[in-house]
Amino acid sequence: MPASAGIEDNVASALCYTPFIGLVVSILFLVLEPFSRNKSIRFHAFQSIFLTVASFVLGIVLSIVFRIFYSLLPYGLWSLVSLLYLVVWLVLIGGWIFLMYKAYNRERFKIPIIGDLAEKQA
Repeated sequence: MPASAGIEDNVASALCYTPFIGLVVSILFLVLEPFSRNKSIRFHAFQSIFLTVASFVLGIVLSIVFRIFYSLLPYGLWSLVSLLYLVVWLVLIGGWIFLMYKAYNRERFKIPIIGDLAEKQA
């Protein structure tokens, strides 16, 4: 069912998970009418915001941990640590794409812990 703003609910929900601008889009959807009244869009917006914050915190923690590993490990093992760092971020990006796909198909996929918080807020 299209919203009065000209964007369908599933498109608005998927836009919340857009890389780089998803946080801004999610906040806008929580503030602007008619999106702020739609429970599905609110759920995806809150889940995207919480996921962005969690990813930011994870990034800081991983940066600190990997910097410690870089200082302790010999030069040759740095590539393994860098590969692990890359794998973590690829998993996060894949998760974001998966969430966009689910939201676009009008499915509510709840991330453990974050999804429960988002559902309470929506």
